[in-house]
Amino acid sequence: MSFKKKAAIAAVLAAASLIAGAQTVRIANQGDALSLDPHSLNESLQLSVDLNVYEGLTDRNKDLSLAPGLATSWKQTAPDTWRFELRKGVTFHDGTPFTADDVIFSIARAGGDGSDVKAKVNDIQEVRKVNDHAVDIVTKGPFPILPDVLSDLAIMSKKWCEENKAEKPVDRRKGIENTASFKANGTGPFRVRERQPNVRTVFVRNMNYWGKIEGNAQEVIFTPIANPATRVAALVSGEVDVMEPVPVQDIARINASPSARVVVGPELRTIFLGMDQKRDELLYSNVKGKNPFKDKRVRQAFYQAIDINGIQKTVMRGASRPTALMVGPGINGWTEAQDKRLPYDAEAAKKLLADAGYPSGFEVTMNCPNDRYVNDAQVCQAVAANLARIGVKINLAAETKGTYFPKILRRDTSFYLLGWTPTTYDSHNALDALMRCPNDKDGSGQFNLGAYCNPKLDELIGQIKSETDKAKRQGLIEAAFKIHTDDIGHLPLHQQSLAWGVSKKVSLTQRADNFMPFKWISIK
Repeated sequence: MSFKKKAAIAAVLAAASLIAGAQTVRIANQGDALSLDPHSLNESLQLSVDLNVYEGLTDRNKDLSLAPGLATSWKQTAPDTWRFELRKGVTFHDGTPFTADDVIFSIARAGGDGSDVKAKVNDIQEVRKVNDHAVDIVTKGPFPILPDVLSDLAIMSKKWCEENKAEKPVDRRKGIENTASFKANGTGPFRVRERQPNVRTVFVRNMNYWGKIEGNAQEVIFTPIANPATRVAALVSGEVDVMEPVPVQDIARINASPSARVVVGPELRTIFLGMDQKRDELLYSNVKGKNPFKDKRVRQAFYQAIDINGIQKTVMRGASRPTALMVGPGINGWTEAQDKRLPYDAEAAKKLLADAGYPSGFEVTMNCPNDRYVNDAQVCQAVAANLARIGVKINLAAETKGTYFPKILRRDTSFYLLGWTPTTYDSHNALDALMRCPNDKDGSGQFNLGAYCNPKLDELIGQIKSETDKAKRQGLIEAAFKIHTDDIGHLPLHQQSLAWGVSKKVSLTQRADNFMPFKWISIK
């Protein structure tokens, strides 16, 4: 290892190394959780980190099956009503007892101004207190997947939020912060001891946790290391114990090292491109007076100009699965029959552009993160090169997710890349959040950032939400996907593979949703 690389690792990890002990696990990621507020950003990394501190009414087992969380049981008492029996004897980290009041408060907070998780609660009409340890959740109609939806909706302390003036979520779009950004008070298996944004966050075992903590980790030091080479070197040299993602080109090198291995598995996340289809004129394009993305021929031209197999081979080194749908295998509702991409055909794409009135192409800015998904900036560069072949000039704006997400979440974009894992493991989640006509009041279509809209699709999504017959529901899902695919509402790219670098001293569980529960980590 070069002196320069050793110095870089030392600078990033010196503080962590000083306090690391025998049962300390040091985790590095290419980016940081942007906030400790679990309602402020509906992003997998942030939820994965924060849900070691906070918990939902329901939880997930290692195989992603539904499990009890802060609720011990649940049942439907009416077609539109679910009763949740709450766990007794649970306290928040500050010693405050957990009660039904915290559930009522948290669901209201999650649906309020500034929340990025509104879509999780937009089908809830009312939460009624039965007693201190039971609530009735009334939905706007039959909603059979409510327990699944609530598995990653964090329950916060009403008392703590009120005392710390954190009654409302941190609004990432506006850059607003409050106490919940930097401090946390959950019921989970780990507590936050120290928070230095973009430097490190230190978690310690909650000795008063109500449940079982399988692993032996007493302390977890989470450190963002943006540079892939530095991250790999830190793992191989033993400066960190776990890191992700592993650059696909470094998997063999890590597996050949004496001290570490790569844990690889399929991920449920779909990477896709979105386009502004609402504005009459794009914010960031040389086309004036009209919006080319409103024309299906333009959207199809972009789709058919992308050499997805080339990206799979050269950028992803085989660690991806090209997709035609906004969900992949493992998500309820996906079918192989529907997952057939349009052919890559640059000449057909040129003709479509010409037919749409752009024989010489046009210019547009593409927004992309460079530290969120596997090889995200490189994927965007490859797409830009593909589109150049049909005359489209892409002005690539790649930036850290800390500035990227607030920008695109306020829809300040014309063309963007995003990844999505349906946290309910059901197609309704992706349909409702990504493909439904945006409605800021109830949070539906909250992540449909290009404002694609088809009322017929919305009608089907409403039926899918309330249909209890599995065969009928599957038919509705397939009909919905057909509409979106025929419209070319988005440009699906691939499902990326998970690759975690893990010290041979560490055992852990890799879940297909890319969550990393600290309670399952042990170190020798």
